[in-house]
Amino acid sequence: MIVLGLTGSIGMGKSTVAQMFRDEGVPVFDADACVHELQGPDGRLVAAIETAFPGTTDSGGVNRAALGRAVLGDDSAMRRLEAIVHPAVQTERAAFLARHAASPLVVVDVPLLFETGGDKAVDKTLVVSAERAVQEARVLARPGMTKAKFAAILGRQMPDAEKRARADHVIATDIPLAETKAAVQRLIACMRGDEGR
Repeated sequence: MIVLGLTGSIGMGKSTVAQMFRDEGVPVFDADACVHELQGPDGRLVAAIETAFPGTTDSGGVNRAALGRAVLGDDSAMRRLEAIVHPAVQTERAAFLARHAASPLVVVDVPLLFETGGDKAVDKTLVVSAERAVQEARVLARPGMTKAKFAAILGRQMPDAEKRARADHVIATDIPLAETKAAVQRLIACMRGDEGR
């Protein structure tokens, strides 16, 4: 099995590319979706997050807006949150890899792959990238997003140029969707070929 770590800064099209892998039959572990489940109604991290950050949960689980206000811009608070969330995500990822042990290729979609040292736990890395103007337009079109919030998120992420320099593979997402899809298909064919050697 080849484990491909998929990453990219906010608004770079990572979710779209992850879906392209799924459409080609490649199992994808989505770290963000895992976090949503762990923090959702009856999620197993809700109590620990409420203890660490009182008033950030309700009947729907973690109130992401309230939690965001509690941790964004506060490195110490962010580290406390990460100490709760990251080990739980690692456990879920290990279970995913065990379930798909017979697959020649799996993708782990992790937004902060390089920032958290997660690139050391995968065989190859893929960064999705777009021009800054395209990225900004995508992000600012999201409900509730502001320039200040966008800047705070970017501040926690490694610069796109550095991610691209560290990646084994880079796929552009500011080109026609069909071209991005073709690049994904070529990469899958290449990696499945590598695995067979």
